[in-house]
Amino acid sequence: MVSLVLLPGLASDHRMWRHQLEALHDLQPQVSDVHMRCDSIEAMAAALLAETPGDLALCGASMGGMIAMEAVRQAPQRVRALALLGTNARPEDDAMRKLREDAIVLFGQGRLRDVIEPNIAFAFHPANATALAGAYLDFVLDAGAEQLIRQNRAVIVRPDARVHLGGVRCPTLVMCGDADQLTPSVCSQEIASLVAGARFVQVPQCGHMLTMEQPDAVNREVRQWFASLAA
Repeated sequence: MVSLVLLPGLASDHRMWRHQLEALHDLQPQVSDVHMRCDSIEAMAAALLAETPGDLALCGASMGGMIAMEAVRQAPQRVRALALLGTNARPEDDAMRKLREDAIVLFGQGRLRDVIEPNIAFAFHPANATALAGAYLDFVLDAGAEQLIRQNRAVIVRPDARVHLGGVRCPTLVMCGDADQLTPSVCSQEIASLVAGARFVQVPQCGHMLTMEQPDAVNREVRQWFASLAA
C-alpha cells in the first residue's frame, strides 16, 4: 500500500489542505508536520521518511514541495509518486534572501502582523484574496514567530533540487497558479522540464495557494495522479 502524504507550505498546517482532506478522504491522506519540528529541508525530509514507513506518494505545496523533492533524492526507491504544487527547485536568490532576512528581524521583534498582513495579497489571485485572506492569516499567525523564523531560515539555505530531478522516475504532477507571484509559473515549468514524463498543469485564476483557491482543480488532478499508481 502506498501512503498519500500532504506536505504543507511555510507556516501552514492541515487547514490549507481542508478541501483535499474532505474530497480525497477515501485515499486516506495524512498531513505531515515535519516542517514544524526540524531546522532544515534535508532534516524535514529525513524525518518524514523515518516516521512514515513503506512506499509514499508525496504531495507538497510551496515549501512542502521542497521537502518532497528532497525526500525523493534521499529515498528514490520509496517515493512512488510526486506532486509539486506552486514550488521552486532553485536555491534562494539574493533578493529573496534579503527579504526573508529582513522579515526574520521583524518576527524576532514580535511584529508578525506588520510583515504578514501587507503581503497577503501576494499569496492569492486578486479574485480570491478577500474571501480567503482571513483563513490564511489565522494559520500563519498561529504558527508563531519561532516557527516563522525557523522555517524561513530553512528555505533560505535549501538545496538546489534541480541537480537530481533528472533522475526522478515516478509519476510526477507539477501544478501552479497562472497568477502566482511567490513562485511564478516559470519555476514549475522548469521542474516539469527536468522530470521525464511529468504532467504540468497551470491553473487559471489562481495565485500561490492552489489548495485553497482552486480546490476542485487540485482535487481532480491529485486523484488522477494517485490513480496512475494503480495503472
